[in-house]
Amino acid sequence: MTAHPPRSGPVVAVLAFGGIVVSLMQTLVVPLIPDLPALLDTSASDASWAITATLLAGAVATPVLGRLGDMYGKRRTLLISLAMLVIGSVVCALSDTLTPMIVGRALQGFSAGVIPLGISIMRDELPAERLGSAMALMSSSLGVGGALGLPGAAALAEHADWHVLFWVSASLGTVVIALVLALVPESPVHGGGRFDLVGALGLSAGLLCLLLAISKGADWGWGSGVTTGLFAAAVVVLFLWSRWELRVSGPLVDLRTTMRRQVLLTNLASIVIGFAMFGMSLVLPQLLQMPSATGYGLGQSMMTAGLCLGPSGLVMMAISPVSARITGTWGPKVSLMLGAGVIAAGYGMGVFLMDAVWQIVVISCVIGAGIGLAYSAMPALIMSAVPVSETGAANGLNTLMRSIGTSTASAVVGVVLAHMTTAFGPVELPSLDGFRTAFVIGGSGALLALAVASLLPGRRPDRLTAAPERPGAPQPVGGR
Repeated sequence: MTAHPPRSGPVVAVLAFGGIVVSLMQTLVVPLIPDLPALLDTSASDASWAITATLLAGAVATPVLGRLGDMYGKRRTLLISLAMLVIGSVVCALSDTLTPMIVGRALQGFSAGVIPLGISIMRDELPAERLGSAMALMSSSLGVGGALGLPGAAALAEHADWHVLFWVSASLGTVVIALVLALVPESPVHGGGRFDLVGALGLSAGLLCLLLAISKGADWGWGSGVTTGLFAAAVVVLFLWSRWELRVSGPLVDLRTTMRRQVLLTNLASIVIGFAMFGMSLVLPQLLQMPSATGYGLGQSMMTAGLCLGPSGLVMMAISPVSARITGTWGPKVSLMLGAGVIAAGYGMGVFLMDAVWQIVVISCVIGAGIGLAYSAMPALIMSAVPVSETGAANGLNTLMRSIGTSTASAVVGVVLAHMTTAFGPVELPSLDGFRTAFVIGGSGALLALAVASLLPGRRPDRLTAAPERPGAPQPVGGR
C-alpha cells in the first residue's frame, strides 16, 4: 500500500522556521558584544571567541552534515543539528565564564547545517510546482532570522538577564525539533556507503586555519607569524585534501561535480553575496548608534538600531516568492544577477544617504531585497547541476561559501573602520570617510558578484531537473 505524500505546506513552514531559528542564534550575541568582557570576566580579545567559535564550528559542520544527510538520511541529520543547537544554548545559558560559553557557542554552530539540509529535503519531498518558492523562502531564512532577531535580542538584552537570550534559543530549538518529528518525513533519497573520515578531518583542518587567520588576523596582526603561518597551512592542507578527494571513492565533496561551471561560479558568487550581506550588518548598526555630536552619527540606542534593520528581514521574506517567479520565468541566473545589482544599488545609496534614520531603513531594505533575490536563486543553480544523491553535500558547500564571505567581510570592514577614524574626545571613532569606504567596498563586491553571475550558463529550466548521477553514486532508497 502506497503511503500518502506529506502535505507540502507544513513541511515548508517547519523547515523555514528552523532556518530562521538557526539564523536567530547566530545574531543572538550581537547586542552583548560590548558587554561580553565584563559579563564573562575576560578581555575583549578573548571574549571575541564567543563569536569566532560559532563561525568555525558552522563552517566545518555544513559540508560534513550535508554529506552525512546524503548517506544516512537528511531528516535524521537535521534533528542532530537541531539537538546541537539546544544543547549549546543550554550550556551558554548556564555559563558565567568564557570557557563554557565558547563550548556552548561551538555546539550552537553545528546547527548551521539546518538550512542546506532543509533545502535538500524540499527537493526530495515537494512537487515541482512548489519547489522554487519553497527553496527561495528557505534560503532567504538566513537573512530573515538575522534581521528580525537583532531587535528582539537587543530588547531582551536591555530589559532582562542576558542568560534569557540562550534559554529562548533553547526553547525555540526544542519547538522546531518537535515540529520536525511531527510533520517532516525522512527523505527517500539516501544511501549508505563509507563516510570519508580523512576528507572530513582534512577539510576541517584547512577551514580552521583559513577562517582563524581571516577572523583573528586583525587582532594578531596581518603580518604576524601566526597569521601568515595559518594562511600557509590552509593552502597546504586544502591542496592535500583536494588530492585525496579526487582519488578516494565516495569522497566527502565530489570535486569533479564542484568544478562544473555552474556550481563553481555559483559558489564564487555566494562568497561575494555573503560578504555584502554581513557588511551591511556591521556598518549600519554602528552608523545608527554613533553619537550625533560627531556630525554624522545618528545617536540611536541599541534597541532602535535593531528595529531600524528589522524591516529588511521582512523585505527578504516578501521578495522570496518574487524571486521564485523570476527564476521560473527567466531562470535562476537572472534572479542572481538582479539580486547582485540591487545590492550594489543599495550600497551606492549608502555613500550619499546617511543623514537620517529613515534613509538607513531604506538602504537596509534595498540591500535586503537584493540579498533575498540572490539567496533564493542559489539553491536552484546548485541543485540543477548536481546529482540528487549529492544535494546535501552540495548545498552544505554552498552555505560554507557564504560563511567564508561573511568572515571576510568582518575582517575587511573591521580593518577599514578601525583605521579610518576621527578623534571624539578621548576616543577614536570610525570616520565619515570610513563608513563611505565600507559602503563602496560592499557595492564593489556586489558588482563583482554580478560579473561572476553573468558568466553562468543561460539556460532556462522549466523545473529543477537533476544532473546525471556519477558512477557508483548511491541511489534513492524507497519510493513514492
